[in-house]
Amino acid sequence: MSTLDTCKALLEGKNADEVVTKALVRDVELPYGAGTMALITLDNGLDHTKPNTFGPHGLLALNEALDAVAARSDLAAVGVVGKPFIFAVGADLKGAAAVSSREEALAIGQLGHHVFRRLGELDVPSFAFVNGAAMGGGLEIALHCTYRTVSSGVPAIATPECFLGLVPGWGGTQLLPRLIGPEKALKVIIENPLSQNRMIKGRDAFALGIADAMFEPADFVEESLRWAAQVLRGEVTVERADHTAEDWAPVVDQARTLVDLRLRGASPAPYRALDLVALARTASRDEGFAAEDEALADLLMSDELRAGLYAFDLVQRRAKRPAGAPDRSLARPVTKVGVVGAGLMASQLALLFARRLEVPVVLTDLDQARLDKGVGYVHAEVDKLLGKGRISADQANRLKGLVSGSLTKDAFADADFVIEAVFEDLAVKQKVFAEVEEVVSGTCVLATNTSSLSITDMASGLRHPERVVGFHFFNPVAVLPLLEIVRGAATDDATLATAFAVGKTLKKSSVLVKDAPAFVVNRLLTRFMGEVTAAADEGTPLEVADHALDSLGLPMTPFALLQLVGPAVALHVAETMHAAFPDRFGVSENLAKLVAAGKPGMYGADFQIDPEVRALFEGGSSPSTADEVRLRALRALAQEIRLMLDEGVVSAPQDIDLCMILGAGWPFQTGGITPYLDRTGISEEVTGSRFLEPGVASVPA
Repeated sequence: MSTLDTCKALLEGKNADEVVTKALVRDVELPYGAGTMALITLDNGLDHTKPNTFGPHGLLALNEALDAVAARSDLAAVGVVGKPFIFAVGADLKGAAAVSSREEALAIGQLGHHVFRRLGELDVPSFAFVNGAAMGGGLEIALHCTYRTVSSGVPAIATPECFLGLVPGWGGTQLLPRLIGPEKALKVIIENPLSQNRMIKGRDAFALGIADAMFEPADFVEESLRWAAQVLRGEVTVERADHTAEDWAPVVDQARTLVDLRLRGASPAPYRALDLVALARTASRDEGFAAEDEALADLLMSDELRAGLYAFDLVQRRAKRPAGAPDRSLARPVTKVGVVGAGLMASQLALLFARRLEVPVVLTDLDQARLDKGVGYVHAEVDKLLGKGRISADQANRLKGLVSGSLTKDAFADADFVIEAVFEDLAVKQKVFAEVEEVVSGTCVLATNTSSLSITDMASGLRHPERVVGFHFFNPVAVLPLLEIVRGAATDDATLATAFAVGKTLKKSSVLVKDAPAFVVNRLLTRFMGEVTAAADEGTPLEVADHALDSLGLPMTPFALLQLVGPAVALHVAETMHAAFPDRFGVSENLAKLVAAGKPGMYGADFQIDPEVRALFEGGSSPSTADEVRLRALRALAQEIRLMLDEGVVSAPQDIDLCMILGAGWPFQTGGITPYLDRTGISEEVTGSRFLEPGVASVPA
């Protein structure tokens, strides 16, 4: 039985609900008398918001189209193009989550290879005309072709598989490094996915050598056909270097070091990708593709992939339809924004509001020098965007014109939305809101960027407490996508709807949170950090405590996070949480000593534990092992999450995971925090039950 027949037999009846991407073939007469091209258009029949993907049925449809063109003797070439704005974005992820056996997973890998490789093994040259987004298997289709053109307007080209827990397994790890060299290929295959799933654009793909030619969007297909005709007539020659002659070992070793620093072994996918790229230097096409098949078979049946797909679905779906958000029709228009304060956070907020809402933004402060510094920061950041080519000169001038400063809050009189970003002290914030309420209209929303204080208490002395809402950003504001929208006891639906509408315009992922101390992310991080710090207080060596959770692949160690946040801020939040929940949140005396000593954190300038800090923590008599610290911290998280769900802080465990992924950088391959606690059995050990249903974010038993 052939590979194709075997795959058909294994996959028969699978993915019955797959939206099939069809391969529509039409003949095109090439310019300059270059002959006839069979042009295959990939199209799933849906609009451009539903990109072309490939499940088993889509692969078989493309295979049938290739059967038809391969049987013809009158063709000069074969071309592949996508529907408007979309080339193809790879495997059907919904189908990937439904794979139920390793044998089935292996068949999917083999089927993809069988079909895609035909594009590079036809009797005539093949051309990929990348007219839109090309990701994963979509990019691999193009790599299998003999030649590639790309539109300068393509917004996203990537191999995101390692981000999700897979590898580019339909030829990507073998073809891309041979085409552009291992260093560039590893950047696309590993570094970009591990950097918040970074994409490149059409111009970048051309600069890297992924595409042989680039044309403007308006006449992209026409120009691509002309170029193809010139190639066929010998008027254009595409020359490529033999990268297999290079020494790949240092490049692969350097990439492996990067992966170790980022993940510390927590996810197998990037390591498999590294091994496959290294293999590409010497392996035959058959050997390389067979190795990719084996890697796909293993990874498709891994918990890490299922957790990654769960996390991806949260970000793509739940974040766009926040649970509990009121009817969007209740939202009021926002035509001007006020920002109380002109410090770094306030200035970041002013820039974000001006860029996204494109309305006037005015900052206030009590000191002219501080106010000038805040407005100056915004203008400097706008100049940076201009220098990077991300905005035009006209846009830069308009943004600068939108942001101004005022020493009095009278400037808020016609504002529809005022957010405060002053010192984290309840009395200070109450005073600020009382002053603002005296000058704003009766419908102006008053938002607070507090990270831990009560929204209800903050609004308690106002005439209109119903218009106060928590609007908690994460630092850096321009980078982290999470926005915790906090409903106080009096907050009304119109205020809440306006907050969600503003959050969406700001391009943030909003989660509705009940007014509870430290809300979600800071509450969990404070509990987590408190347990690690307590272990250090008890005598656990600082290095052991700091690296006890490396196996989770967190973006930074606990003490690196402490250094980033600052000991004074961490101590303040710990004291706030201790006041609210004294039985679970402690206040470290050694952390207080650290603050009193004026230390920036545990580390010195050499990124080693500061000897003076080590001395501050001496004296504990009950040290723990790394495993004991890890279990202690994870058990505490499980307990706190169960309590938060029982208190109704959020509506479901999925919101906890979404917050931790988007606000704390919790790794995709863990699926956030609750799937990890479920898989390791800690959820049931601590709380008596799982957070998620069996089979969610993990391989079904």
